[in-house]
Amino acid sequence: MGKPIVLTGDRPTGKLHLGHYVGSLKKRVELQDKDYQQYVFIADLQALTDNARNPELIRENLIEVALDYLAVGLDPEKTVIFVQSQIPELSELTMVYMNLVTVSRLYRNPTVKDEIKQRGFGSSLPAGFLLYPVSQAADITAFNANFVPAGADQEPLIEQVREIVRTFNGIYGEVLIEPEIMLPEKSVWNRLPGIDGKAKMSKSLNNAIFLSDEPSVIREKVMRIFTDPTHLKISDPGHTEGNTMFTYLDAFCTDAHFAEFLPEYRNLDELKAHYRRGGLGDVKVKLFLNNILQEELKRFREKRQFHEGRVDEVYTILREGSLNARQVAAKTLASVRSAIGINYDGKLLL
Repeated sequence: MGKPIVLTGDRPTGKLHLGHYVGSLKKRVELQDKDYQQYVFIADLQALTDNARNPELIRENLIEVALDYLAVGLDPEKTVIFVQSQIPELSELTMVYMNLVTVSRLYRNPTVKDEIKQRGFGSSLPAGFLLYPVSQAADITAFNANFVPAGADQEPLIEQVREIVRTFNGIYGEVLIEPEIMLPEKSVWNRLPGIDGKAKMSKSLNNAIFLSDEPSVIREKVMRIFTDPTHLKISDPGHTEGNTMFTYLDAFCTDAHFAEFLPEYRNLDELKAHYRRGGLGDVKVKLFLNNILQEELKRFREKRQFHEGRVDEVYTILREGSLNARQVAAKTLASVRSAIGINYDGKLLL
């Protein structure tokens, strides 16, 4: 047997942020140095499902996402990085799978329901957006992925993919691989809140810290992070649960950070205990968090700037990755056609 296959991707609707990093990017970098075959793609076609009238957003951000991939350490020598629209086989697989799922089942998908509500589509819901899980099934099965690194909020989507696979295999024979979700090790990494305390960090909500932000921007955003509204004075006891400032520390800080930036505490437990009993101000904690994030993001920013000066090389990486990926997807599609019987024994091959 070959290496387990991992597949994951991102929509190119903006630069990537800390939520993307802790939720998936960090894991992808780790996996490429382990015994896995990894595919990472930029989901430009899926981004069109709610941006069809604003395609320039996708065109502008495709290279931004690619730069962020390289900045965090994804290595095209170890990970196949490709662009979804350059793999036409995915569209045919989507068409096949559309016939194996009902509209009512798609509407019942909790993740889809939440996304529809957040975007306020109402009766203007694009059909492509509703079919997002079907397109995702095509992406995952085309590369025979065993695992999909994602946050817990994506579990309903992966379960729907598994249903489609079981339905296909039940009708046409054991052709497709049923994937499993690979959840982050820490629950705090599942979905990092925005700096305003809202459940989701996103560009559209203007509450994200981007991987490419300059130091002054990072500091300004950190100082605006939502904390405990009952912690009005330094002497007041504070709450750490539901406090976005401490959620970020849970996600990023280590004991080594205390030794370097805040030596009067040995670890995060001691800092939290002081905050809870009172006598510790938000500004002091935020300055500590700022130091941590500045250190973390500096290396990304420097590597990104290196690749920004070599954009033609980045496009070459995407082109070569897409050619590689298309060869794999073509083999899967051939197996699917054969299982269904629409290969017509090769008599109609063009």
